[in-house]
Amino acid sequence: MNPADTAPAEPRVRGWRWAPAWILAYVALWPAPGYAEGVLVLGALAAIVHLALSRFRGGAKLLSNPAWALTSVLFFAYWTPELVSAIDAIDPARALREAAVDLRYLPFLWLVASAVADPRGRRITFGGLAIIVGIWTLDALAQAATGASPLFSGIDGIKHAISGHGMCTPQEVAAVDRLSGVLGPCNLKLGPVLASLSPFLLFVGGRRMGTAGWLLAAAAIGIVLVLAGSRASWITYAVALVLSGWRLVGWKKLIGVFALGAIAIATLSATVPQVRERLMRTTHAVTADVEGVDSALSGRARIWSAALCMAREHPINGVGARGFREAFPACDPAPGQTAAWGTGPALHAHQIVLEVLSETGAFGMLLWLAGLALAWRAWRFADEQARERARPAMWALAVTVFPINTHLAFYSTFWGGLTLLLAALYAGSLLARE
Repeated sequence: MNPADTAPAEPRVRGWRWAPAWILAYVALWPAPGYAEGVLVLGALAAIVHLALSRFRGGAKLLSNPAWALTSVLFFAYWTPELVSAIDAIDPARALREAAVDLRYLPFLWLVASAVADPRGRRITFGGLAIIVGIWTLDALAQAATGASPLFSGIDGIKHAISGHGMCTPQEVAAVDRLSGVLGPCNLKLGPVLASLSPFLLFVGGRRMGTAGWLLAAAAIGIVLVLAGSRASWITYAVALVLSGWRLVGWKKLIGVFALGAIAIATLSATVPQVRERLMRTTHAVTADVEGVDSALSGRARIWSAALCMAREHPINGVGARGFREAFPACDPAPGQTAAWGTGPALHAHQIVLEVLSETGAFGMLLWLAGLALAWRAWRFADEQARERARPAMWALAVTVFPINTHLAFYSTFWGGLTLLLAALYAGSLLARE
C-alpha cells in the first residue's frame, strides 16, 4: 500500500467567495461609519476563524505566496510606525490603543486581497466599486439640481425612525456650504472619497464604452468634485484623469479634456458663489506674504509649520500616532491667534509626508518608503497581464497617497481603512493566483 494513501488528508481551504460582497458592503456603508466599522471587524474575525480552522494550510488557494507577502508587508509598513511611536508618545495610552485596535486591519487586508485573487472576484469587486461610485455621483448631481441628496435623505429618515434624531445636528446642516452627497453635511468627505475611488468608474467606463464612456464618467465626477468644494480632491482627480486617460485618449485629447474642464470650472465659478470663493482663496497663494499663502491653504501653512516643529522635537519616532492635537499647542507658530479653521488645536497635519514625520518620525518615514518601494518593485517585475488586471486599484492607491497635495489623516479610522483597502486590492489583483 502506498503510504500516501494512509496519510491524513490536508484540510481543504475554499476560496472566500463571499469576500467581494463583504468588501462592497463595507464601502457602501461608509455613510454610516459605525456600521461600516462593524462590517470591517466582522470580516477580519471571519478571516481569522477561517484560517484558524484550516490551521493556515492551503493558503495558496486563497492567495498566491507573493500576494500573502506583499499584503502583509504593506500592512506592517503602515502599522509598525504606530507601535514604535507609542514608546514615548505625547499620549502613550492613546497611541498604544490605536496600535492595538489597528491590528484588525491585517486579517481584513488578507480578506480584501483574496476577494480579487481570481477573475470572478475582481469582476464583482471592481465592477461593484464602479457602480457605487456611479450611484453616489448621480445622487450628488441630484442634490445639485434639487438641493437634497436622495440617498442621504433616505438614510437620515431611517436614522430618525430608529433613534428619534437624524444623522446630523441642525447646526451642521445649516453650516454646510458645499455639495455633501450621500455622506451628509456632517461628514464632508464626498470630494476626497469620490476622487480616490474615481479610477474604478473611469476604468469600467473606458473598458465598456471606450472614449465616450470615459468622457461621460470623467465629466459627471468632475462636476460633482467642483461643487463638493474640496480643492485637494481636485488635485487627486486631475492625477486620476492623467493616469487613466493618457492610454485611452492620448495626450493631445487629454489636454483638450483639461481645457474643457477649466472652462466648466470658470462657468461654475460665475454661477455658484461657493466655487467662486474657493477659486478666489486659491489665488491668494500667488501673494508674497505668509498670510496670503495661509489664507489660500485654509490655515494649513500654520499647521505644516507646527508639524515641522514636531518632527524637529521628536525626530526618531514622532509624537505618537494620532497625537498631533495634543502636541499642537506647544508647536503652534501663532499661539493666541484665531485659526482659519476656528477654535481648538489642529487635529492632524493635513499632508501625508508631514503626518508621517510628525507622528511617527524618521523611523515611520523609512518604513512607509520601504512599503512604497516594495509595491513599486512588484509592479515593475509584473507582466503586462498582471498590470492590466491591477490597473484600477493601482491608480486609486497612487492618487490617494500622491504626496504633492493635502490629505485627510492616514492614521484615522476612516481614511486609514480606505487607504489599506486600496493597498490590499492592489496587492491581491497584481499578484493573483493565475
